[in-house]
Amino acid sequence: MPTTQLPPTAWAVLGLLSFPPGERTGYELKKWADASLRFFYGSPAFSQIYAELRRLEGLGYATSRRSGPEEPRTKRTYAITRAGRDALAAWADGDQDTAAVSLRHPVLLRVWLGHLADPERLRTLVEEHVARTEGELKEVRDAAARARGVEAWAHPQIALRWSERHLAAEVELARDMLADLAALPGSPEVNAGGDAPTTG
Repeated sequence: MPTTQLPPTAWAVLGLLSFPPGERTGYELKKWADASLRFFYGSPAFSQIYAELRRLEGLGYATSRRSGPEEPRTKRTYAITRAGRDALAAWADGDQDTAAVSLRHPVLLRVWLGHLADPERLRTLVEEHVARTEGELKEVRDAAARARGVEAWAHPQIALRWSERHLAAEVELARDMLADLAALPGSPEVNAGGDAPTTG
């Protein structure tokens, strides 16, 4: 199968196998994806990870082995092959799957439809989004701290730093959106006769 026919998620899963220590279980791959990929690409579900591992193994890009009887619980570990590493390197050097970033922002979609929404409820949704994003920002900073100083994770650290700046900007943009909502005619702040909150 030509490499261009593989979906980006397949390359992401194979990429997880390219980092030391090498062999990983599907569970370990999911944990690694949750601690890195999800901040800038999205973390595949367990079902996706195992489906891609089967596909990659069928292509000869990965191998697997079952643990022996000495293990308390039987588990299967996966490793990247030389052919897999070569294919991954070719994909990473290529220009496939580099289309414009697609943004889908459910909260902003509701703001766009704000003329149909209760102003207080809409404001609450944005405030919850700020709090949720601040939580993700803390998580990515924690992940970056764990990766700091590990030579093999130099490039993931760059991706995590980008993710930190992206989330920090999202928090600021959402707070600006709260100020914009407060300044609208008919907003609770304006009706109360108070000044709309400012940012900066």
